[in-house]
Amino acid sequence: MITHKLIGFSINTLSLVSPKLSARIALFLFTKPMRGKVSEKQADFLDTAFKDELTYNNSSIMTYRWLGNKPTILLVHGWESNSARWKDLILNLKKVGHNIVALDAPAHGYSGGDRFNALLYSEFINVVAKRYNPEIIIGHSVGGMASVFYQHKYQNSSIKKLILLGAPSEFKDVLKRYTNMLGYNKRTINSINSTIVKRFGASPEKFSTASSIKKITQQGLIIHDEDDKIIPYNDALLIKRYFKNSTLITTKGLGHSLKGDVVANHIYSFLAS
Repeated sequence: MITHKLIGFSINTLSLVSPKLSARIALFLFTKPMRGKVSEKQADFLDTAFKDELTYNNSSIMTYRWLGNKPTILLVHGWESNSARWKDLILNLKKVGHNIVALDAPAHGYSGGDRFNALLYSEFINVVAKRYNPEIIIGHSVGGMASVFYQHKYQNSSIKKLILLGAPSEFKDVLKRYTNMLGYNKRTINSINSTIVKRFGASPEKFSTASSIKKITQQGLIIHDEDDKIIPYNDALLIKRYFKNSTLITTKGLGHSLKGDVVANHIYSFLAS
C-alpha cells in the first residue's frame, strides 16, 4: 500500500510538468503484468501438450493442445496467469474425450510482447480460433472479457457455447479501481483517459462486456462468486442482463479464482446440455 501511494504521488507530481508523460507511465504500469510467467511445476504439465507457436503482428502466441474426439474447447486465462491455471479442468475434460486448446495471453506465459490489454488479447483469440476451430470458449476474468470482445467483433458461427468465469463487465470500472488504488488525482486521470482515446479510438466507457454481449446469440454460462474481491459480483448481474441466452450460477466462498469441483461440475453439466 505504501508503494502504491509513492507511485501515485510521483506520477501526480510529474503530471504538473508533463501530463502526457505521466499518463503514459500510468498506463504502462496498468498494462504491464508483474506475474504470469511459467513456473517449473507448471512447465512440467504444459509439456504434456502439443505446442504450436502462432503469431499476431509479429508477437508470438503460444498454444497448447490435448487431443480428443469431442468438440474443441478453447481455454482463455486471466491477468497475471497462464495456461497452466487450467490444469485440473484440462485433466477432467480429457477424461471425457474433449479436444482442448489453451493459449497464453500477450506478455503472459510463453507468449510474446510486454504489454497486455483485452483488445489485443481478443486478436490473439481470433488467430487461435482460426487455427483450431473451437466450438466452446471458457474465459476466466479478463480472459472472459477478451472472449466476448472477440466474438462480438468476429461473430464466429462455429462457436456454440461461451462460459465466463469471474469476468469483468465495464473497463471504466476496472480502470477506476486501478486509479483509486494508486491515488491518482483528477489531472492524471483525465490525461489517462485522453491517452486511451488516442490509442484505442474510444473512451474507457465504450469498452464493455455487457454492451458487447448484446449481439452474441450463443448459449452462455456465467459463473461468479459473491465474495469475489477482484471483480465485483454486480458485474455478473450486468452481463447477465444483456446476455439473453445465458444462465448465471452464483457461488460463495470461492473468490475470484473459481477453482474447485463446484465450478467444474457446473461446467461439465453445461457442456453436456
